[in-house]
Amino acid sequence: MKLHDLRPPDGSNTARTRVGRGIAAGKGKTAGRGTKGQKARAGGSIPPWFEGGQTPLHMRIPKLRGFKNRAKVDYEVVNVGDIAARIDAGSFAEAGTAPKKGEQLTINADILRAVGLVRNVKKPLKILGNGDLATALFVVADAYTKSATAKIEAAGGTVNVLEIPTESRPALGLDGDGVAIERTARQPRTAAGRDAADRKVDARARRDADTATATAEAATAAAEKAATPEKAKKAKAADAPSGDASVVADEPPVAEAPAAGVGEPETAAAESADARDAVVDETAEHEPVTSADADSDGTEPTGDESA
Repeated sequence: MKLHDLRPPDGSNTARTRVGRGIAAGKGKTAGRGTKGQKARAGGSIPPWFEGGQTPLHMRIPKLRGFKNRAKVDYEVVNVGDIAARIDAGSFAEAGTAPKKGEQLTINADILRAVGLVRNVKKPLKILGNGDLATALFVVADAYTKSATAKIEAAGGTVNVLEIPTESRPALGLDGDGVAIERTARQPRTAAGRDAADRKVDARARRDADTATATAEAATAAAEKAATPEKAKKAKAADAPSGDASVVADEPPVAEAPAAGVGEPETAAAESADARDAVVDETAEHEPVTSADADSDGTEPTGDESA
């Protein structure tokens, strides 16, 4: 196969139909528009909403009047009469939300959902005043009607409104200035727990006291050392084995002489020879002169040599 042999698949490319090019072409004369009529004329297109002259659909239906309130709140509404009916039917006891003896029945969104009066707990709850109520309730909701509030309070109940704060509040554990609030530890319930807590407090107090004492001693020692810098030097001089303490303390260190044979060997040998000669001369000065020494020196004796 060569490049000029390549062909597109059959049916993939279709030539454009040419109209108005004679009868032999198949689309000549009327060019597929038919004979006469509105649609056969140039510019005779009809809009899709045209219904032949009758009132079109978009004019027959009523207009969308008014506006959509963007601030509208969609509540889950419950009437006090429905709550009373559920109480009489024992629905709250079956749901496990019955109050203890001497306490009021609590009503909120979760409890109302458990008894089937509320579907969506994410929506705010509003209590309406339709119906009668004879049971004291502790109701927690987002909104109430005046009649609902009056009926709940008349039955000896309490109304609690969930309010959204309009201003920023400090986080839990912080005061108004943003400083952490010191919280006391929870007291243990058992005697053994209280004893363990007391021992822990005592150990912490002893550890803090030891740390404070050690810090104070270190600070005192540093202050004394800074105030009397010469005390250590005098004490070292007093412990010297011999000599005047003040002289020993103030005497500068003596530099050591270089060892013989290291550096300049000729100079070291010469110095050692001079030292030996000096020792010999000093010894000769202190010894008495004898006759043998005189003879050896070539001088005459002072006495009578014949005798």
